[in-house]
Amino acid sequence: MERFRGRTDLELDEVGIKQAEATAERLAEYPVAAIYCSPLKRTVTTASIIAQRFHLDVKPLPGIIDINYGEWQGLSPDEAGARYGSLYTTWLEQPHMVQFPQGESLAEVRKRAAAAVEEMVKQYADGTIALVSHKVVCQILALHFLGLDNSRFWQIGQDVSAINVFEVKDGIAYARLLNDICHLKKLGLM
Repeated sequence: MERFRGRTDLELDEVGIKQAEATAERLAEYPVAAIYCSPLKRTVTTASIIAQRFHLDVKPLPGIIDINYGEWQGLSPDEAGARYGSLYTTWLEQPHMVQFPQGESLAEVRKRAAAAVEEMVKQYADGTIALVSHKVVCQILALHFLGLDNSRFWQIGQDVSAINVFEVKDGIAYARLLNDICHLKKLGLM
């Protein structure tokens, strides 16, 4: 059942582990120099599986932790709709206008995630880094690199264990791959 997981610190299940293994296999074609991840268990496990492939250590990057859904944490969409009717409608129609009660807004997520990733881009200007994060953060970072505002949030698809590739040259980001899940479909994991 779909839920607003956010900062709930869940372990990967058996399917999640297989998806992480397939992602590691797919990423093997890239010359990954460093792997950073959100500090939540599900991303640490995924990043560790990927890191084994490259014989690298995983480094935590708190700026790419999942969104804080606040009072919505753990709710299903139906539950959120029943308890927070108009705010839930705003989330569906104008997500950039939502401040989750006791949580974050997309603008806050963008500010912290973009700052963290921009720092990594500077550190690895001539290298390839792998970032393991969460759906909302990945959508927001894609918008950031594409130069689009948060009102376009729902226009960026992001599946579990999807691969996004951005190349940054002279401060300009180029999208090379977005929401690639071929590695999962091939194995029947999607």
